[in-house]
Amino acid sequence: MSRIGNNPVKLPAKVEVALAGGEITVKGPLGSLTKRFGPEVAIARNGDQLEFTVASPLAKAMHGTVRAVVAGMVKGVTEGFEKKLTLVGVGYRAQAAGDKLNLSLGFSHPVVHQMPKGVTATTPQQTEIVVKGTDKQAVGQVAAEIRAYRPPEPYKGKGVRYHDEQVKLKETKKK
Repeated sequence: MSRIGNNPVKLPAKVEVALAGGEITVKGPLGSLTKRFGPEVAIARNGDQLEFTVASPLAKAMHGTVRAVVAGMVKGVTEGFEKKLTLVGVGYRAQAAGDKLNLSLGFSHPVVHQMPKGVTATTPQQTEIVVKGTDKQAVGQVAAEIRAYRPPEPYKGKGVRYHDEQVKLKETKKK
């Protein structure tokens, strides 16, 4: 059994936390995040750290989850999160334009991905995409949506892949 929920979350000096009626708001230099949790896990502030206690034995499953989500919120408003994507293939390129990401992925038409609020995409090179934001879940979701337009195929490895992703190539059919 994991004991992650027993570890308190340390708050940096530049982070403000507001607890009110099962809702937690974390404000920092990069922005503000708000999340609502049920009554299963109680969140209490003790000096410069947040502590999590379980209200009932049936709620132990949420203990570590709530703690991990709040720790991610604190990290998001101080450092932020980012995912890097790489385009592999002849003619595959990306261009960030405001809150839109224009992709050429070998289709007969260009793909335009609208960025949600709080998430930005930059293209340091034509074949690289960097997705940044304060909400870990939103950054991961946007990266997964971009990858889903053209996931890496197993024979040549062409497609959109995460920067650190290893694609295992299959051998072609022999006669």
